[in-house]
Amino acid sequence: MTRSFAFAAAGLRLAWRDQPNFRVEVGLAVGALVLCWWTGADVVPVLAMTGLVLALELVNSAVEGLVDLVHPERHALAAAVKDLAAAAVLVAAAAALLVGLVVIGPPLVATLTAAMGGG
Repeated sequence: MTRSFAFAAAGLRLAWRDQPNFRVEVGLAVGALVLCWWTGADVVPVLAMTGLVLALELVNSAVEGLVDLVHPERHALAAAVKDLAAAAVLVAAAAALLVGLVVIGPPLVATLTAAMGGG
């Protein structure tokens, strides 16, 4: 089991080092979690969506790397596989954005209104 965790940690380090989208998504996740803390918004749905987006980004990166290894030259099916994996991340990110707006939006507006003396 320890080896499995070591391999997983190596994968996370690799993603952080080599995948700019992963770093951006981690930054957005941290920002959303800070907003949850600041506004008192429910953190559970935000954590769930954050985990989903980051996990799918890791799978997408793995699929892209494997496709490039198996079929380095341009091929329509290889491109379709990569596009489908990327689409999974896009769908999850769009859902995460909607969840974030629904969960964080109202308490954020209330917090900002109170901070400006309006309520």
